[in-house]
This record gives sequence, structure tokens and C-alpha cells, in this order.
Amino acid sequence: MSRKALFANLKPASASAAEVEAADNSENRPADEKPPVDPVRAARFRSRPILGAPELIRATAAPVGALGQSLSEFKAQSERALAIERQLAEGQAVVDLDPSLIDPSFVNDRMPTTKEAHARLVEAIRDHGQQVPILVRPHPSKNGRYQVAYGHRRLRAALELQRTVRAVVKALSDDELVIAQGQENNERQDLSFIEKARFARGLEERGFKRDTIMTALSVYKSDLSNMLTVVSRIPEDVVDAIGPALGIGRRGWIDLAERFSDPVVAKSVGDLISTPDFLALESDRRFRRAHAVARPSGDPPRFESWTTADGAKFAKIVQSAEKISVTIDRKVVPEFGDFIIVRLQSLYEEFKSRQ
Repeated sequence: MSRKALFANLKPASASAAEVEAADNSENRPADEKPPVDPVRAARFRSRPILGAPELIRATAAPVGALGQSLSEFKAQSERALAIERQLAEGQAVVDLDPSLIDPSFVNDRMPTTKEAHARLVEAIRDHGQQVPILVRPHPSKNGRYQVAYGHRRLRAALELQRTVRAVVKALSDDELVIAQGQENNERQDLSFIEKARFARGLEERGFKRDTIMTALSVYKSDLSNMLTVVSRIPEDVVDAIGPALGIGRRGWIDLAERFSDPVVAKSVGDLISTPDFLALESDRRFRRAHAVARPSGDPPRFESWTTADGAKFAKIVQSAEKISVTIDRKVVPEFGDFIIVRLQSLYEEFKSRQ
């Protein structure tokens, strides 16, 4: 068998028949007649690093090892090379991993999903397989384990189904992991404003620079500032109770956050979120209920003034759907305010006795 025939199966998947023949003929030419070597092309054939791991491909001076290797060994090497070529052509090398060896990311980007949504995902993967691989990195502190950049819900589904999870394994720094995690979620339509805001706060609390956070979320400085303001003003238990609220955007959350500067609003919403009726609602409707309590819809506040016999204004009354405020001017009636305070309890008891 000629050497040309022996090596025919070992050509790179992307090389044409003419290229193989030209390469073989060049071996028989004198050194001064050989065509110049393209260094970029030569490097590509010598080593095709997969996900930062070039050691997975053995670089050799010749297309194969010693000529004495068996034909079966040649075939096996050729098949492995073709498989690698196919993976590289797709841009990623996807492997099957035991999901029990994979830990979550060090910063959470999602609020708990509903049981119904999780059940739908599990059913889809059971029926049609996992269509999109997750991204993991070798765990930075636990040998033999991995850490998720994105794909937490697919990982959870694989665990429940007791099957391997398709994953891309890539060496990532902490910054690269959170950028990959944030940008992948930005491409999806099911990550809400408040989830992104919480993700941003989690990164900031871990000491990530704002430039890194902005890159991860693909937002401008002002957008990031709004996100961090919202999650700093609205109590965490309120956000947890409302949930991801996929249909509620930036403006709604900013408006709600501004209302929490009023302690009365904070108490009203705090009382609301613990009621069974509120918790039974879908997430978007929970937000709207909380927003309605924080910003009552109805008639605008009414203003009144009380005056003395000679026409001097001594009190102002402001009435809204939620409260009545009475302001007394001590300069006009110095002792009237104290009189009201002393009589307030007895007035309330008189009111209750007439009901």
C-alpha cells in the first residue's frame, strides 16, 4: 500500500482532496523546490485547542506516529480527529457530565421559579432531550467538581431526571464567569428587571467592579444605578413575596421604590404581603397589588384650611384615600395643638361608643 493511500483517512475534515495530494507530492520534492508554508494554516493543523485545553490534541511532527502502527490505530486516531473537527466546527465542545458533580454559581441570578414552570421544563427535556448545553468551569477550590456559569434550571431538571447533563466546560475567572452568566441571561426573555437588579447587587456585594457588572448585564451606568437603588430601597422580604414579576419593567419598580421613603407605605405593603389572598396571586398581580397600596388610585388629595374669627389661618387639613393630616400653626394658636393632643384619646373613645 502506498503512503498516499495509507494517510488518506487522516486528512483534516476541512482539507480538500487537492490539498492532500499537494501535501503528499511536496514530500518528494527537494527542499529548495517545496512551496512556502503558511504559518497560520500550519499552526491550525498542529494544534486545535479545545476550550483552553490544547493537551487534548497531540501535536506530532508527522501526520501519525511510527509507520509500524496498525491500521486499526490509524483509523481510531482518524475518527477521534474527525469528532474533534466536528465539535470545533460547531464552535464548542459539548460533553456529558454527572449533574451531582456540578455546584451552582457563587451569585444567584434568578428568583425561585414556579412549580408549574419547572415541571414544564422537566417534561420537555424528558420528551425531547436537552437541546441547549449549560456552561460550567472546573471548580476553583474542589478537585473533580464543576461550577455553573449558566443553566441552573437545566441542571436541576437533569438531577430530577437522573440523567447526565450536556455541558461546555471552560476555564473561567470569576469575572469571566459572571459576565458569561449575565450576558447569557440577557439573551433570554425570561429574566425580569428585578432579577437582574438582584444579580447586580449580589455582584457588587462580592466586590466586583461596576465596569464588570455593566458588561455582565449589558447596561449603562445610569441603568445600573437605578437597579441598585431599587433593591436598596425595597425591603428584601417584599421583593421575595412579589417574586420575579416578568411583566413588570424598570419604571414600575423604580416608582414602587420611590414610595418606600414613606414609612406608612412601607408598613402598608409589609402588612399586605403576609395575607393569604396576596400570596395566592400570580407574581405580576402581586406587584400591582403592592403598587396600588403604595400608590392609591382614586381622587387626588383634598386640602382645607381653618381660620379664626378674624380670618387668620390656624390649621390645614389634607385628606386622601389613605389618611387625613391636620397641621396646626402654633404661631397663630399656640395652645390649641396641645388641647387637641390631650383630647384626642377621649374623642376616639367617644367615636367608638357611638358605633
